[in-house]
Amino acid sequence: MNSPADWLSPAEWDAVRLSLKVAFWATLLSLPLGIATAYALARGRFWGREWLNGLVHLPLILPPVVTGYLLLLGFGPKGPFGAPLETLGLGVAFRWTGAALAAAIMGFPLMVRAIRLSIEAVDRNLEEASATLGAPPIWVFLTVTLPLSLPGVLTGAILGFAKAMGEFGATITFVSNIPGQTQTLPSAIYAFLQIPGGESSALRLVGISIAVAMGALLASELLARRLSARLNGLDA
Repeated sequence: MNSPADWLSPAEWDAVRLSLKVAFWATLLSLPLGIATAYALARGRFWGREWLNGLVHLPLILPPVVTGYLLLLGFGPKGPFGAPLETLGLGVAFRWTGAALAAAIMGFPLMVRAIRLSIEAVDRNLEEASATLGAPPIWVFLTVTLPLSLPGVLTGAILGFAKAMGEFGATITFVSNIPGQTQTLPSAIYAFLQIPGGESSALRLVGISIAVAMGALLASELLARRLSARLNGLDA
């Protein structure tokens, strides 16, 4: 049986490998912030909560190109955040790390929403019971809230990963479309469609994109159900 490396060209394989790398780091680095943000929105009562909620979901509403351009203004070589990073040799514009940043921002709303809904479903009586026994808030969160909301955390992480794999508009605006460096799956599909005879390569990458997206959705549903069943069994 042929391996993917046998039926994908080097350029196609580079795009798949880079997309997996970008999606992995985008998900890994944004997950802790996603959990904290989801908890703040689900349990917090503070001024500016609605503004925070709007800011989190803004990437879903804005055209992706706008998000990419804002990233370029902020994290570009001359931007307020990008210039210091460039000085330290940690610049992200036109690099794969910038693609990971753009993908993380675009997938963040889906991640936060899934985690937030799971946290809101946790019985507050369990949290209050733990608090009355003298547990500090952070301990209540780590031992009660977080374990019971793991299905949502898992779903959010997988959805964020899938979104990062398919991100195009913000990524190509922020880091361009450099083969082997910033050319992810969607960017490679776009590039192949611009050259004569590139339709077959584009079609193969489209198939991979559909398989990854569908696999992520099915996996998130299956794993979340199994984890929920296990947690319900422990509660019983």
